[in-house]
Amino acid sequence: MSRTARPFDMVQLFAALADPTRLRLLNLMNGREVCVCYFVEILKQGQPKISRHLAYLRRAGIVQARREGKWMHYRIEPPADPRAASILDATLKSFATDGNMQTDLARLGRACCEPQRFVSLQGAPMPIARSA
Repeated sequence: MSRTARPFDMVQLFAALADPTRLRLLNLMNGREVCVCYFVEILKQGQPKISRHLAYLRRAGIVQARREGKWMHYRIEPPADPRAASILDATLKSFATDGNMQTDLARLGRACCEPQRFVSLQGAPMPIARSA
């Protein structure tokens, strides 16, 4: 029984990119894997809201997650569809000229150096893994 590949859902991609919080999450994940605890502190939003947005990005096929103990780590997974990959790439590149997105990245950089300030959970956070 042969299964044909389902076409990439472009409508879902555009819907995922139509929310400011999801764009901020993508900006923070651009080129790196980030623990959800950092998103909560940097975006100053509750963990349930952040998790809903991350789940939306996962359903859209552009974010992957992995668990390490009690910590969830998220990263961008470019879609195999070349049209969708091009749209995502252009979106990510546009963040370089956005002052608010750059402010978020600066906060992420500080969080990497002072993780205890950015995590209100028990225990030490996992470090932010940088992609090569």
